Amino acid sequence: MLGLFSFFYTALHVLGWAYWERGWSLADMWADILQRTFVWVGVLATVPMALLALTSTRGWMRRLGRRWHQLHTAIYAIAVLSVWHFWLVRSGKVDYREPVVYAVILAAILLLRFLSGRFKG
Repeated sequence: MLGLFSFFYTALHVLGWAYWERGWSLADMWADILQRTFVWVGVLATVPMALLALTSTRGWMRRLGRRWHQLHTAIYAIAVLSVWHFWLVRSGKVDYREPVVYAVILAAILLLRFLSGRFKG
């Protein structure tokens, strides 16, 4: 459920950007993706997250079997991309504390997963 809540928040974030920042203009959204690094990093995190959300049903778990777990290990890369996206968003500002806190928390979680031997696909 945490993953689905995360995707829901991400979808709201993307819809807010599309509406308030780009006025639903597909041309403006595409230009933004191509011109601004933090936007394309966000896209790189959002697209696979959507795939994970779509395959999070019992039916997809059954159909994919062991491959479902392998697919869902992509969340590690998505988490790194998400923190990088946040870092880049804050790059024009002086205060980096919040992205650093998230990066440290993510690094600690990934280190614990690796040390516990549960970091494999």
